[in-house]
Amino acid sequence: MMKKTLLLIGLATSLSWTACQNQANKTTTDTELSDSGFTATIDGQEAKLFTLQNSKGAKATFTNFGARIVSLWVPDKDGKLTDVVLGFNKAVDYHNPEEPYYGTIVGPFGNRIAKGKFSLDGEEFTLPTNNGANTLHGGFKGVHFAAWEGKQEGENKLTFSYTLPDKNEGFPGNIAMTVTYTLTDDNALEIAYSATTDKKTVVNLTNHAYFNLNGEGSGTILNHSLQIYGDQYTPVDSTLIPTGELAAVKGTPFDFSQAKTIGRDIEQKDEQLRYGGGYDHNFVLRGDKVDQLNHAATLIGDKTGIKMDIYTEEPGLQFYSGNFMAEKVTLKNGKKDAFRTGLCLETQHFPDAPNQTSFASTVLEPGQTYTTKSIYKFSL
Repeated sequence: MMKKTLLLIGLATSLSWTACQNQANKTTTDTELSDSGFTATIDGQEAKLFTLQNSKGAKATFTNFGARIVSLWVPDKDGKLTDVVLGFNKAVDYHNPEEPYYGTIVGPFGNRIAKGKFSLDGEEFTLPTNNGANTLHGGFKGVHFAAWEGKQEGENKLTFSYTLPDKNEGFPGNIAMTVTYTLTDDNALEIAYSATTDKKTVVNLTNHAYFNLNGEGSGTILNHSLQIYGDQYTPVDSTLIPTGELAAVKGTPFDFSQAKTIGRDIEQKDEQLRYGGGYDHNFVLRGDKVDQLNHAATLIGDKTGIKMDIYTEEPGLQFYSGNFMAEKVTLKNGKKDAFRTGLCLETQHFPDAPNQTSFASTVLEPGQTYTTKSIYKFSL
């Protein structure tokens, strides 16, 4: 009886999703980016716009400046295409030291490295400290401010490549990176990363898209429902560097093991929330497998019904609740990036892993190839 009930529910959901897909095919996006209006020369390199589209009508745009996601249009519960990624309508707006991470690939080491230092085989490497006392997302001139080479492979696949020069921002090795975006016909955005090096180094690549499943500029993300498939997180010190502890989420504001609204516990008096100004923490994934990938999180927009499931080969997920968004920039639709109107869910190895031997290693040796894949799948 249970199997029959589940089958009927699944069939009804599938038919509803198909109907929305058909309606989405007939709907155009409200905001169309202009290739000529977007393109610019930044630091002597051309920043261009690339577009992917699947057979269901979903659409995504990217730029080679930082290998960034610029927009991502998926159907809502009424079949209307909704742009769920925050971004800008001109490439030059991404060249902004105050707000440098919108939609970008961050690396060679995403997240924080304590005091801008790490050692390999007894040799210490010093990095610029661009986040208080620490290095964040590869330093001031990480790959987020690089012009990657873009190669489109059909309507739904795009590969960016870039080689970070040896000692750029202090990281050893010429690190050759590729990132491939694929927009599949089941409305999933797959991101496949790879890297090689000619010197021993550290690599931890991720994407820093800001999501709002109610649509860019639609207001707060605090009423979104979030479930993170992990029972532990990595507590941090006052500078947001992990202490090394793996702490249980149960009984804390960090318990997203069952779905709840993001705003439910965010204002609790809690030292960890105070350090982050809200959620800005790494969660330890349980390893719940879906097609051999870790199911990392499920996010649902309260107004649109859009659901985003994240699957990854990575062991961790950084949840950032938009605590430092402060209306410093204007988004594609003319709205400001107001406080907590976007969030990030970054698949990753753990922050400060080069300095914490209890965390999974992020070391990459010459002759090895770093590979990892994450999927952001959209449904209703």
